[in-house]
Amino acid sequence: MNLRAVRAIYVFEMARTWRTLMQSIVSPVISTSLYFVVFGAAIGSRIAEIEGVNYGAFIVPGLIMLSLLTQSIANASFGIYFPRFTGTIYELLSAPVSPFEIVLGYVGAAATKSVLLGLIILATASLFVPLRIAHPLTMLTFLVLTAVTFSLFGFIIGVWADGFEKLQVVPLLVITPLTFLGGTFYSVNMLPPFWQTVTMVNPVVYLVSGFRWSFYEIADVSVGLSLTATLGFLALCTGAVWWIFKTGYRLKA
Repeated sequence: MNLRAVRAIYVFEMARTWRTLMQSIVSPVISTSLYFVVFGAAIGSRIAEIEGVNYGAFIVPGLIMLSLLTQSIANASFGIYFPRFTGTIYELLSAPVSPFEIVLGYVGAAATKSVLLGLIILATASLFVPLRIAHPLTMLTFLVLTAVTFSLFGFIIGVWADGFEKLQVVPLLVITPLTFLGGTFYSVNMLPPFWQTVTMVNPVVYLVSGFRWSFYEIADVSVGLSLTATLGFLALCTGAVWWIFKTGYRLKA
């Protein structure tokens, strides 16, 4: 493996984070903090607890997952789209660097940024609500797996998009609504039976549920099912990336 090439891509992408610190880190943290204030004050005053957990604390895993999904996609999609936009992707493809090393550099950097952001939001949330993490290793496992999975998904979007507008279509019109409807601010058990069944079609439910279980040992679906769903989506994204490099889809003229 060409570790020097992987390191060069990784370091370049991480350096871009520090150059755009306000957009990459500060802005998502402030936005999530506003969710704590608004929903904690407006809804938390009417809903004291959900399944024995303070409402403000209950929504923390969902809000972290919301930021994790959107930022993983945004970081990875822009990371690979910009070289395509400027034409430097052809220099990278002609260099002695394998597709695996290219993906490892870009996706590794995007996932690292998302995990760091998730941990910062977690630390920020502890200033607003009382938190406890029942299973720290499980929490980190879901955090890393989700960051890697959706960074791969973002990489796919970055290759598919042929304009900056398309980079925002999936995160804004698909991922964010699915996250809001995936148990971020409520328990699926609070819904009528029909809507519980409909909600189970939403893949984000399994991510939020498993992540929340690592905090409070409460979940809408079993932890094993949540982990299986996450690994399944990871495998699907990995297969899609493999196909992209095998066929040269939107990478080679």
